[in-house]
Amino acid sequence: MTKMPPLEKVFEAWTALVDDRFELYPTHATVTSSDGSKTYTVDWSDGVYRSNDNATYWQGYPGYPVLVVLLLQGRIPYEARVARWFSGVAWKELNDTFKGDYQAVFEEACNLKDIDEGRKIEAIRLAEEDLAALEQLNLTVGRYQH
Repeated sequence: MTKMPPLEKVFEAWTALVDDRFELYPTHATVTSSDGSKTYTVDWSDGVYRSNDNATYWQGYPGYPVLVVLLLQGRIPYEARVARWFSGVAWKELNDTFKGDYQAVFEEACNLKDIDEGRKIEAIRLAEEDLAALEQLNLTVGRYQH
């Protein structure tokens, strides 16, 4: 994998899991956006993960739907206790409001969910562990076209 996702995409993936916005099948999954307006498809085979989410499709890094699948497959760590802190965050709305400034989006999400500095530090540490695990995986991401 040549390009890593921004740290904040991990929080989006956690939220999709805790909010139960996914369907997992043997060779593919669907993940619904936080506002329910879009459903993304992720499929995989032989270490190749393809998705039609914007990040994976246009930016070439694993977007949050791909991260959801990797979390579900146990390929990167998942700490449900911390993920629950982000339940209900409207990531799509925040991303639109802050126009891709992912750090500002994360800060606003923490403000909206009353996540204090100690919990914020813990969440960042765990998200960094997820990205470190992701970096160690021998996988390729690409565009899902169906």
